[in-house]
Amino acid sequence: MSASRIVLAIATACLLLQSALAIPALAAGLIEEAIGLPVSYSGSGRGRITLETLIVRPDDDQRHPLAVLNHGAPRNADDRVGMNPRSMRAQARQFARRGWTVVTFMRRGYGESEGDYVESSGKCASPDYESSGRASADDVRAVIRAMRDKPYVDGSRIISVGRSAGGFATVALTADPPPGLIAAISFAGGRGSTRPDEVCAPDKLVGAFATFGKTSRIPMLWVYAENDHFFGPSLARRFHAAFTAAGGRAEFIADPPFGSDGHSLFSEKGLPIWGRHVDEFLARQKLTLVNQLLPSRDETSTQYPKGLGQQGRDAFLKYLDGSDHKAFVMSQTGSFGWRTGQKTPEDAVEQATEYCRKHSRKPCYAVMIDDDPVE
Repeated sequence: MSASRIVLAIATACLLLQSALAIPALAAGLIEEAIGLPVSYSGSGRGRITLETLIVRPDDDQRHPLAVLNHGAPRNADDRVGMNPRSMRAQARQFARRGWTVVTFMRRGYGESEGDYVESSGKCASPDYESSGRASADDVRAVIRAMRDKPYVDGSRIISVGRSAGGFATVALTADPPPGLIAAISFAGGRGSTRPDEVCAPDKLVGAFATFGKTSRIPMLWVYAENDHFFGPSLARRFHAAFTAAGGRAEFIADPPFGSDGHSLFSEKGLPIWGRHVDEFLARQKLTLVNQLLPSRDETSTQYPKGLGQQGRDAFLKYLDGSDHKAFVMSQTGSFGWRTGQKTPEDAVEQATEYCRKHSRKPCYAVMIDDDPVE
């Protein structure tokens, strides 16, 4: 065999091998695991506790950089127990489709996570926001430590992403970063909003951002909407000015009004906006991991409800990626309705049914609630 034919044969074999390796990963989509993650706190003497956790990652045998998604805090303390990681499932899947291993979890005192609530900033008149932020960051740091040694995690490249109190926790984390943290994103970051457009001792909150900025050198992206009713635009700009004046590194984006309260921008509905910001920021940090978004699942094996047309099938795939609580409703004529990210399954069913009825003369019935088919 001539040298040119040998080279051609080797090249062809390599191409076939690459194709054989790529096709299963492309078809498989994402893996999703709801687990109790054992974590420990460095030098605390508190031993190990378990945090309620959701992991979403590409379905392959590769190690992927880690993205940690951090939740906010409800104004009503009684709502903490009802929270769960699946509320950020849609956002987690979007980061996983961009090539990240994603972990989103409940901090101590939220949902079914063990441990006492440690994030209180004290009385409204004299809050200690710095201690509150660092306590939240301790949980993020503990989760990163637990995830670093997973066989599917590249612990040398880690980003932290948070919204509201989770964004504030992310800022605090950058002030004392764990090994491997190379970038961070805060959506509507802050603490201490007691009611719309009111924050306890806002000057003290600005001061906490300034304190974190003294030691934070991790590149960050901060995103706020102009109609955020937790942390309004003028206050958000004060956060940024104080943080960067102290030495912190943060790009600031003020988005136009979003919905009735821009505080919810980092959500399924806000994806067209925040997804663009994330992609551009990660590209600037040289953290673009895939040329095109990974599929969320092997669509050839998806079990669709009977009677759905192509439009309904497309909607059903979006429904499957959505956050709990959710419901998919249809009628015998193929009309359908769906809602995701609702407070209760009953709310999701009610709203999805109402939409379906507007487009069908036949009764509408639920075919799936959350991820469970309705028999």
